[in-house]
Amino acid sequence: MVFEKDLIMQTTVHDTPIIINLMRWLSLIFFKLTGWKAEGQRPDITKYVIIAAPHTSNWDFVYTMCLAFILRIKPLIMMKGTWFHWPLGSFFRWLGALPIDRSRSHNVVAQSIEAFHAHPRMVMLVPPSGTRKQVMYWKTGFYYIAKGAHVPIVLGYLDYPRKAGGIGLIVHPTGNIEADMKIIRNFYSDIQGRYRKTLKEPLIHTNFH
Repeated sequence: MVFEKDLIMQTTVHDTPIIINLMRWLSLIFFKLTGWKAEGQRPDITKYVIIAAPHTSNWDFVYTMCLAFILRIKPLIMMKGTWFHWPLGSFFRWLGALPIDRSRSHNVVAQSIEAFHAHPRMVMLVPPSGTRKQVMYWKTGFYYIAKGAHVPIVLGYLDYPRKAGGIGLIVHPTGNIEADMKIIRNFYSDIQGRYRKTLKEPLIHTNFH
């Protein structure tokens, strides 16, 4: 197994009304104190894959979680399995994170598609990029999950120069990955992560490495 099936329906912070309201309040205060702002609104869709780009820093997770609380989105977040060693594993699972074995990317896609088919409501956050020194490569596992599950791709973003993050375009995969990726890349062309990196062409295959 790439990730445990029971984690798909696990109880997270988003399922506890008192705590989720507190976390939303704290996130709003954190954004105000740091000068950040949330943009857009939660999509009125029951199932979708959401990507957050560009991904250049571990701080991205903090701001992404704040945005999830502020916009009232309950995402399952794919994260490297190496982050889930004790004592952080239980905490990340409580936040809605799924440990991913990135050496088995095809199984990740297949099980994600199966999970979308099995559940009436589901939001999965899949990181579309990774870093290699000063180069950021697009990976396309998120595209194959959305295409296989027949769900749209919601473009989330963190724009550090503007201190703004939120929800942008909604892209419906057509099967023409080159054309669809061009739309997605164009959307992110003016959005900058915490660290500036050269953006390479996407790797057009199922890849989470």
